[in-house]
Amino acid sequence: MPEVEPLAQVRVRISELIAGSAVPEDPIHSTNTLEWLLKFEPDADEALQLAALGHDIDRAQEASKVLRADFSDYDDFKAAHARHSAEILIEILRQCRVGDPSLADELYRLVCLHEVGGDARSDLLVDVDSLSYFDVNLTLYRDRNSREETLRRCVWGYRRLSERARVIASQLYPHGDELALLIEEAAVQADQ
Repeated sequence: MPEVEPLAQVRVRISELIAGSAVPEDPIHSTNTLEWLLKFEPDADEALQLAALGHDIDRAQEASKVLRADFSDYDDFKAAHARHSAEILIEILRQCRVGDPSLADELYRLVCLHEVGGDARSDLLVDVDSLSYFDVNLTLYRDRNSREETLRRCVWGYRRLSERARVIASQLYPHGDELALLIEEAAVQADQ
């Protein structure tokens, strides 16, 4: 049996861990975020691809995941979640014997910034993460939460989007669809 290349092992391990998440949309969000990345940046390097795939891996760690209830500020919660996800991914690289320190450093940096951006690469990750939320997470999030909470989360996510991604988000659902109307309302509130 041929030996599996270390970066392929990393991808498999990320997918295995995320598949165990109690949040039902996490596995599809992981792969969908990567799909959005490759639509925007077909030649995305390994660090960006792994960041897209594993940026929310913290949520799949029931025993150690960062809990929103432990934070009074939503942005502080998201920052802690991002750091924990980055730490988990670096440990996976170590376990899979990926010895490229520049890859590890960039992966860590990107995942730590995936909620807020700050440069072209992390801003791209913010866009594809947010678009994936609107594309595949929104329905299940709405089913678990009140309309008010869902709208609050949509406004937060919409504010993060670049102009290019806002256009795409506004076209994800047919005009007049309940989710399209929710995104339209979030867009109005985001700009206030």
